[in-house]
Amino acid sequence: MRSSGAADPTGSGNAEQSAHSGYSRRVTALREDLAALPPDAPVRLAKRTSNLFRPRTPADAGLDVSSFDHVLSVDPVARTAEVEGMVTYEQLVDATLPHGLMPLVVPQLKTITLGGAVTGLGIESSSFRAGMPHESVLEMDILTGDGDIVTATPDGEHSDLFFAFPNSYGTLGYALRLRIELAPVRPYVRLDHVRFSDSGRFFDRLARACREHEADFVDGTVFAPGELYLTLGSLEGEPDRVSDYTWLDIYYRSIRERPVDHLPVRDYLWRWDTDWFWCSRALGAQNRLVRLLAGPRLLRSDVYWKVVDAERRHGWLARASRLLGRPERESVMQDVEVPIGRAGKFLSFLHREIPISPIWICPLRQRDSRRWPLYELDPDELYVNFGFWGTVPLAPGESQSTHNRRIEEVVTALGGRKSLYSESFYDPDTFWQLYNGPAYRAVKQRYDPGGRLLDLYAKCVQAR
Repeated sequence: MRSSGAADPTGSGNAEQSAHSGYSRRVTALREDLAALPPDAPVRLAKRTSNLFRPRTPADAGLDVSSFDHVLSVDPVARTAEVEGMVTYEQLVDATLPHGLMPLVVPQLKTITLGGAVTGLGIESSSFRAGMPHESVLEMDILTGDGDIVTATPDGEHSDLFFAFPNSYGTLGYALRLRIELAPVRPYVRLDHVRFSDSGRFFDRLARACREHEADFVDGTVFAPGELYLTLGSLEGEPDRVSDYTWLDIYYRSIRERPVDHLPVRDYLWRWDTDWFWCSRALGAQNRLVRLLAGPRLLRSDVYWKVVDAERRHGWLARASRLLGRPERESVMQDVEVPIGRAGKFLSFLHREIPISPIWICPLRQRDSRRWPLYELDPDELYVNFGFWGTVPLAPGESQSTHNRRIEEVVTALGGRKSLYSESFYDPDTFWQLYNGPAYRAVKQRYDPGGRLLDLYAKCVQAR
């Protein structure tokens, strides 16, 4: 990791000046690369990592932004960090924790980038009080489709771009630099895993925990209709005993086994990464011998993602399954938000029609009353994020989009929202009604009038 300003206790001085000089040089080089493209050529981002679970059309012309991966400064007094857009949350956390600080929301996977989380949304167990990552952004330098680099702030000349950027998935521009708020953190987290056998009582207790701020972190895990766990995480000093789920032991299994647990704060933030929540089991990585041989270095979400991406491109397992006469299966990789009052109905639907378990539960409320037009939530409402990832069997004659389309219908009927990081199947009219087509088109026309970047529907639905 390169964290030029993190070692400077004040976040200023020569180290910070050097970091910003380096950023300026990278911006100049990027401008030159952009100018070298034919004026009518589409502009696409070339980067090493991705956490998207939807097909992507290969880019004809890719701007290499992989060098924008520096933590420029951490200011422990102002509780802010200035970072480049390709900085991963793993890098960012490693730069802020020595100062006793963390980002307000740290998405679950280490290689999610800050720019990616802001343009594509993110969520974690602090979201019931801190909202999503974009809500802690103070300003951004954004490379727009027409080749300008503008500084977008909530109340400046480019405030329209600032508020439309979340959920635009790079179709309005790319974040090159961001300044974000940080929050104080203690060294350890105490976890209380509270079991419920009734979903109504589970969601009532979750709502109360969020309303009364009973803990610093709140999430849940549903293993079966009658086995639900609410996890309350509280920051604290050093406990007597600390668990380790970075290698041989598996975090999500411990939820059933240990009513009370303790983790170092860094391990807590990455508790899901070691096993990609629980998706590592499909790759055989929960076998103890495999874990012993792989070691912590290979037990990471980005390694698993590469395996899945290779299977997606080559289809070895799918062909083997067909040869064995197994039924066709549909990939269902989704995160959705549903208002708390309808969460029980949605969970019942999942149990009844989408046979995937476990299911991750994460409460979410906006930090304030500001409106983010491409992903509008009621600022007075508590939402429940449902994360469910796996495959489900298809009946004879059912298409590969059957279950995903049904999920979209039910989420919309319940007044919810669906993240666009995975596959979507909306028709154009429905899509633009849900994701505010008029607001999107107005900002698109201002910052990408030539359409050098894909539009949101083309990128998130049609790009197959």
